[in-house]
Amino acid sequence: MKLVTYLRDGRIGYGAMADGGIVDLSRRIGGQFPDVRSVFGPRGLDVARKALDGRPVDFALDGVRFLPPIPNPGKILCIGLNYEDHRKETKRDKTEVPAVFVRFAESQVGHDQPMLRPRESAKFDYEGEIAVIVGNAGRRIAEKDAWEHVGGFSCYNDGSVRDWQLATSQWTPGKNFPATGGFGPWIVTTDELPARTVLTLVTRLNGTELQRATTDQLIHSIPRLIAYLSTWVPLSPGDVIVSGTPGGVGARREPPIWMKAGDVVEVEVSGVGVLKNSIEND
Repeated sequence: MKLVTYLRDGRIGYGAMADGGIVDLSRRIGGQFPDVRSVFGPRGLDVARKALDGRPVDFALDGVRFLPPIPNPGKILCIGLNYEDHRKETKRDKTEVPAVFVRFAESQVGHDQPMLRPRESAKFDYEGEIAVIVGNAGRRIAEKDAWEHVGGFSCYNDGSVRDWQLATSQWTPGKNFPATGGFGPWIVTTDELPARTVLTLVTRLNGTELQRATTDQLIHSIPRLIAYLSTWVPLSPGDVIVSGTPGGVGARREPPIWMKAGDVVEVEVSGVGVLKNSIEND
């Protein structure tokens, strides 16, 4: 399934992409599962698949505004420096464990919605990434069991306000200005995109490819991330793990490339789709 959250006719709903439109799952199973986050809980995906089976689309995409596919995740856990070429371009030391920071839900926008360059900075950078959606809850998950806890994948743009991010050793301010991150356009569940699939990530700015990598290049693999994160925090259905960006970020280019109003940035993940966002000034 490709699960989406949307705004239509003033109502927030969720559904599944099918034949160029959306099957409205919130109308069919919303009484049991009020949002996409809850669908990743016990029995939710099975119920959603049965509700989707053979159904025609309820409406086309005209008039639909995409929201982040999970607008209200309990946790957004982001990984830094998780591709070797990015670690090298930042001149950071190798570490035994993943670098972790968090984003808040208010910092995200959906597909085809503008990411906002804050007025406090001109150093707004792209970071194409692959988002992993937790499907089964767990604590102290072993690496060998980690794939069983993956519910799906999505595209992510970890838009970064670099001067605020690097003002201290703590990255949180530069990662959490409102509407600076893109998430979507949907989540592809693991019945359609098997968890162990090697995924390709590509980032384009105004049509020019600036980043490309595959998940087998991750320093800390997805199972390793799940094992590490679940050691110190319980993972819950609908939590989002943003797995890291490869080399080629704007800040490390000569001269640097900063996103500005009028730009269009795309993050493409094989088997998922393309997340597209324009850039506007806040």
